[in-house]
Amino acid sequence: MPHIAGLDHVQIAIPPGADAAARAFYGGVLGLSEIPKPAPLNASGGMWFVTGATQLHIGSQADFVPAKKAHPAFIVEDFEGYCALLRRQEVAVREEAQVAGRRRAGIEDPFGNRIELIAAAQA
Repeated sequence: MPHIAGLDHVQIAIPPGADAAARAFYGGVLGLSEIPKPAPLNASGGMWFVTGATQLHIGSQADFVPAKKAHPAFIVEDFEGYCALLRRQEVAVREEAQVAGRRRAGIEDPFGNRIELIAAAQA
C-alpha cells in the first residue's frame, strides 16, 4: 500500500548573510556533520547537515522571522552530558516536561529559532 516511509529533511530559515554563524552553531556547537549541498542550490546560500538518516537544511530567507513553535527535535545520547556541554558553550538550555518518560530541553539557535532536545529511548 502506498505510504510515507520516513522523514528526509527539515528546513530551518536564517537571516541573509548569516551562513558563518549558522555553520559555527550547527556544526561547531551542536556537532552536526555538514554534507555538500547540491550545486544547483548553492547560489541561494545556506548549508546542509546530517544526523542519522535525516538531514537538516539551513537556508536564508529575506523576510526572516525566527520559528518559535515549529522546530526540529534532536534525539540526544547522554542527555545530561550533552546539555552540560551546551551550557559550557553558553547555550541557554531550558528543561521541559518529560514526554513518554523521556527528558526534554529547549534551546535556541543564534537567530532565535526553537530547537528541542529529547533523550534517546532506553533499550
